[in-house]
Order: sequence, then structure tokens, then C-alpha cells
Amino acid sequence: MSASNKLGKQVRVELEQMKRLLQRHPGLIEKCRTEPPSHLEIDALATLLHSFYSGVENIFKRVSIAIDGGPPSGLFWHVALLESMARPTASRPAVISESLRQALKRYLDFRHVFRHAYAFELKWSKMSPLVLDVEDTLHALEDELARFLTAIGHAGEGMSTCLL
Repeated sequence: MSASNKLGKQVRVELEQMKRLLQRHPGLIEKCRTEPPSHLEIDALATLLHSFYSGVENIFKRVSIAIDGGPPSGLFWHVALLESMARPTASRPAVISESLRQALKRYLDFRHVFRHAYAFELKWSKMSPLVLDVEDTLHALEDELARFLTAIGHAGEGMSTCLL
């Protein structure tokens, strides 16, 4: 199996896992469009957002390992990894657009808060834009990853344009 085919398979598996994550609590995201969630629901949604960005980062680490020689290191490697995915290198085109990088940065920032705060400190007013945009963000990520895989010589076999 070529490196791009292996990477494509890894990306598909990770995207399927992210799809399962968003489907785990049927109706919860939709409910939040019309009414604020309970404390228990906020905790569940915070875990969902944390897991969502962890999935994004897993994909970016795989791209970095397969093509870039490994992910960045250092104290701010998470930010550097995300930023690197929006820039082309000598060995690959940009993986994601600048606009998607900006959207994903909000999820990275939230994950940092989630890891360092008590759950009762989480504010729905700050989480709600992320929760309400998570499905669209996943769709955008999937579309841009399919384009990237096509550009590196892997047609994104088996990737739908819409997982949800």
C-alpha cells in the first residue's frame, strides 16, 4: 500500500470516528439551537468538543508523520501543527484553508480550557458557537481533506462529500 493510500485510509477511519462522536447524543446539538443546555449537557458537550478537536489533531499528526517527517515539537506544538496544515511545504500543498484553520483554532483553544478548568467553570455563552458549528466544521474538514488527498495522488476513495 502506498503512503498516500495508507494516509487516505487513516484519514477515513478518523473521520468516521468523528462522525460517530457527533451522533452519540442524538438531538443534543439540535436542542441547543433553541434552548440552553443543562449543566450535565454542558459537560457532555464539552467532552464532545474536546474529542472532536482531538480527532482533528490525530489527522494532522498522521499527515505530518507521513509527509512532513513528524509533528512539530516544543511547548506550543499543538498550535504549530495546526498552523502548519494551512501552509504548503516543499513536499505537499496546504492541507486546509486559512479560513478552516481559523475555525479549528477556536476548537483547539477550547480544548486547552477544557483540560485546565473545572467543568463548573465552563460557560455556555462561550461554548455555544463551537457546538452549533461543529457539524459544519466537520463537513468543511472532510471536503478539504478530500481535496488534499486528491492533490497528493490519492483520490480520497471511499470518502463521501458529506459524512453526516
